[in-house]
Amino acid sequence: MRLTVVGNPGNRRVDLFTRAVVGAGLPRPAVLPWADVLTGAAPPAAGAVVRVDSPGEDAEVDRLLRRSAAPARHGELVGLAATYAGLLRGLDRVAAGGAELLNDPADVAVLCDKRRCHARLATAGVPVPAALPAVHGWEQLRAAMAAARWSRVFVKPAHGSSAAGVVALAVAGRRVQAVTTVEATPDGLFNSLRPRRYTDEAEVAAIVDRIAGEGLHVERWLPKAGLGDRVVDLRVVTVAGRPTHAVVRAARGPLTNLHLGNARGDLAELRAAAGPAAWAAAMETCERVARCFPRTLQVGIDLMFLVGWRRHAVAEVNAFGDLLPGVLTDGRDTYAEQVRALTDGRWDRWRAAAGQAPPRGDATGRRPNRRDATGQGPTRGDAAGREVLRCGA
Repeated sequence: MRLTVVGNPGNRRVDLFTRAVVGAGLPRPAVLPWADVLTGAAPPAAGAVVRVDSPGEDAEVDRLLRRSAAPARHGELVGLAATYAGLLRGLDRVAAGGAELLNDPADVAVLCDKRRCHARLATAGVPVPAALPAVHGWEQLRAAMAAARWSRVFVKPAHGSSAAGVVALAVAGRRVQAVTTVEATPDGLFNSLRPRRYTDEAEVAAIVDRIAGEGLHVERWLPKAGLGDRVVDLRVVTVAGRPTHAVVRAARGPLTNLHLGNARGDLAELRAAAGPAAWAAAMETCERVARCFPRTLQVGIDLMFLVGWRRHAVAEVNAFGDLLPGVLTDGRDTYAEQVRALTDGRWDRWRAAAGQAPPRGDATGRRPNRRDATGQGPTRGDAAGREVLRCGA
């Protein structure tokens, strides 16, 4: 097997996957730089097996994705929708040569649009937070929250990642509190590694209105379970349909991403708190999530247990969510596990089985009649008001 990686040369993701491939006794993978893909390089030929890695962490690649004349300033939140469109164009170019892609472009298109991903999961019966209909600014958001009788929501850019631009919003009358990675300046919004707290409604409204131009997805804020003095959730990586690696993210605030200075929690402690039945149910949910993307080797699932540990919900699913340095299962990191699935036939077997049938409710386009993860009301369609998207379409 000869592998090719589409990625940014020197990036740790590419390096870790390369190490796993070589460690398995396979030839060193070829690296096709994202910058070359976006400037017209020939795609991998038919017969190649291609892993597409994240195009992030490279200013020039970001500029090319957005088709901008100038690079973004450091940390600037700009052109998220244009970046998404550029990613899809790049994936189409990579696929044009007929190679076998380990990240299906149609799956990635859904994974990188929170509105579409939420709709697909809901259709498949995955427990997810309820979502508001499409909102396009602050006043519409406040009106929708009032109509739903929700006082707390997560406001997310439709095409963001790593909590960039996410606003954890709580309202009580005209009192407002927002915790977010956004640092607002007169000439732009910037992503900060130190979450900020805003209590002035005019400031919060200005942030939401500026993000809204890129598209919004708004979900109900569900109360997470905690360990000690921190709330916790999980990043679970599935490989060929099977949950293989997990890391606990523990935080004193609502944003749990580890790169924001939060701590890794104790997985054994979390499993003990949840108990065997709740843990097994959560892992079955992760398998169900993976079946929604049957032509993609791995996905990273953000899963939360709710207060009381009896229920859980999926907050997000990530196309490039397998970077868990130092997390090992049977001595293998997430990249070695993927290489093993490719070489022992598990990927081929799972893909053949999982790709045969859409999840319940998909074939007719009808949404299942069920309640959301809180048990308090139905989930909605995507932010454009559409009912469902076919899983695996």
